Amino acid sequence: MPDTEQDEPAPEFRPAVHPWRELLQRWSDEWLDPVLHEQERSEPFPDAVRAARWLGSAGATPQELAALEARLGTVLPPSYREFLLTSDGWLDTTGGIRRLLPVREIGWVRDLDPELIEGWTGGGEPDDVPDEQYFVYGDEQEPWTIRTEYLNHLLKISHTPGALDVYLLNPRVVTPDGEWEAWYFAHWLPGAVRHRSFWDLMHDEYRSFRGDRG
Repeated sequence: MPDTEQDEPAPEFRPAVHPWRELLQRWSDEWLDPVLHEQERSEPFPDAVRAARWLGSAGATPQELAALEARLGTVLPPSYREFLLTSDGWLDTTGGIRRLLPVREIGWVRDLDPELIEGWTGGGEPDDVPDEQYFVYGDEQEPWTIRTEYLNHLLKISHTPGALDVYLLNPRVVTPDGEWEAWYFAHWLPGAVRHRSFWDLMHDEYRSFRGDRG
């Protein structure tokens, strides 16, 4: 009898829009420069990283991303998906973030770091932040204008041992082209610095790394 079992459909191909490879290569080259930045680390980068001149790894496969999205029960935002296809995880972005998580470690904050939610909310009622204060991005934004009711829904995509600095993606605020709001949450902030997308967050973090802000 003929085999009637059908193969699973191939994951949808989505062409890259953001120049991740270019940005990440510049970031790698500058971090690995012993005069510019590597001296800022407590220890040198591993020899394999120095030899490759690349702080990331090979990109995730479309099949791995499809499995992650199935596990999370959602479709990832385009710029973050493109990033993972370029590099499945990453080492330092700035001095505050030591590791962007690979596909196998990405998960919801409520599962991976519930203490972060409890530490911020204390079990109290959500903060009431009106739209005219919340939907402000860039230099005019106030870090305290976060909506704590979103904390339970955030996706954790980075980890820094011994620190609270973390990158989070917010599926409750989505742009028309599918981008999720991206947060930089840190112990020294009275809340978080929020961006319209993961690409915007990383671009701003690169500027911070270079000292280009202001």
